[in-house]
Amino acid sequence: MTIVDRYLTAPFKKGEIKDYKVGDMVYITGTIYSARDAAHKRMDEALEKGEKLPFDIGGSIIYYLGPSPARPGRVIGSAGPTTSGRMDKYTPRLLDLGLGGMIGKGKRTEEVRDSIVKNGSIYFAAVGGAGALLSECIKESTVIAYEDLGTEAVRKLRVENFPCIVAIDTEGNNIYDKPKK
Repeated sequence: MTIVDRYLTAPFKKGEIKDYKVGDMVYITGTIYSARDAAHKRMDEALEKGEKLPFDIGGSIIYYLGPSPARPGRVIGSAGPTTSGRMDKYTPRLLDLGLGGMIGKGKRTEEVRDSIVKNGSIYFAAVGGAGALLSECIKESTVIAYEDLGTEAVRKLRVENFPCIVAIDTEGNNIYDKPKK
């Protein structure tokens, strides 16, 4: 496997990631959004009611993140990924609506993987346990929806060279699959 360093500006057009492969290092710059379990539930409820999502989902990246409080002089506190599987029941619908990618940690269901392939999307893994270092790449953080959820509120984040790894590529290759012998 040849691992390639890639640089991606978010949001992005899905065709931009067609050559990204499992294991590639990706450095994301631009605007991404944070949302965890409670925010995903609220977004799903909004869609059920025919309401709009709190941000333009087309080509966007959602980071599964619930940051710790920011220290004085900092934009955000520790910003490590949360377990992605908790969002799996909401993910196919968001991908069908144009979500470009997700950042989290851990395995995804077969349904999510199939939806990633169907929609030409991508799943990135961020390094768990490195939240303090990852927060250095977040230059702005603004709560844009569901403020009452605290750390689980939807945030608009401006990131620079945010490091992650392609975990599931547009072809469905999955870093969490056991290698074939």
